[in-house]
Amino acid sequence: MANTSDGTSTSSSTLALGSRIDAKTRKASDSILFAWFAGSLASCGAVTFTNPFEVVKTRLQLQGELARATPNMVKPYHNVAQAFWVIGRNEGIRGLQKGLGPGYMYQIMLNGTRLGFYEPVKNVLYRVFTRKTSDGQKPVIPLNVAAGGLCGMAGAALGSPFFLVKTRMQSASDFAAVGFQHHYKSSIDGLRRIWNEGGLCGLYRGMDAAMMRAGAGSSVQLATYDHFKAFFSGRLAHRGLDGNSMATHFLASMVTGFFVCLVMNPFDVVSTRMYNQKAGAGGHGGALYRNPLQCFYKTVSTEGVFSLYKGFLAHYLRLGPHTILMFVFMEQIKAIGKRHF
Repeated sequence: MANTSDGTSTSSSTLALGSRIDAKTRKASDSILFAWFAGSLASCGAVTFTNPFEVVKTRLQLQGELARATPNMVKPYHNVAQAFWVIGRNEGIRGLQKGLGPGYMYQIMLNGTRLGFYEPVKNVLYRVFTRKTSDGQKPVIPLNVAAGGLCGMAGAALGSPFFLVKTRMQSASDFAAVGFQHHYKSSIDGLRRIWNEGGLCGLYRGMDAAMMRAGAGSSVQLATYDHFKAFFSGRLAHRGLDGNSMATHFLASMVTGFFVCLVMNPFDVVSTRMYNQKAGAGGHGGALYRNPLQCFYKTVSTEGVFSLYKGFLAHYLRLGPHTILMFVFMEQIKAIGKRHF
């Protein structure tokens, strides 16, 4: 074995060089930037298919806002199927896809951030509290929940203006109006009018409710997805379902979607109402709710506890497939990245 001038063998040098090349290759596909890109692209692909149920959910949640139920109360939307039919029949595909543009931007900000930073944040928490990284270690559910919640709240804060415009565009209807009607011509028109009405504070009105919503949902979603992915790959390995199997990703996502919806729906109702309310006098604050806690109180005291689960089925029909599509798309994008980058 020949030696180099610094005393190391040529084979050792070759191995060291190979290690550096491998490290660079791993760094490209395992970087935060690539994870952010994968999460953004996957979530945008998912929301393209699930946005109609988001429109239905938004209108069901705003229907009967702060009104006590009476036998003769007029409800344009009776259930998910009927609401879907009414919107599609009277407003067409464009009606069912209202808010898709700002929805894409919100998904990039929310899911790009929370999915891109979830693993790094989780590893930091593991090193702080267990002195090890999460790789090859038995999952610590509280740390996974904390990492998911922190990333979700950060993503919601960044994407709040787009969620604001999306919610208001989805609630607008000339045929069966519910909630306050804003009637923006486009996303840009909405952002401009909100800015003129209330400035930066107007653009970020309702951000606290969105952070609560995303924090609750993300902490459950990312932690339970990790758990059920490991569970199914362990229990069904004899059937060929390992951690990289699309069937494993599908099953884990399907179960995860239910738990996320169960936890997040009350926060989702509050967030929708906080965002859709008209501005207060002089553009300061909201006309109906000052903060999420007051919105919780007024909603429950007027409409009852079950009002917090308005639109639950529509929410799951949106969230379940969205979770499945997002994670399946993301895992496939990551697999492609590892092969080519």
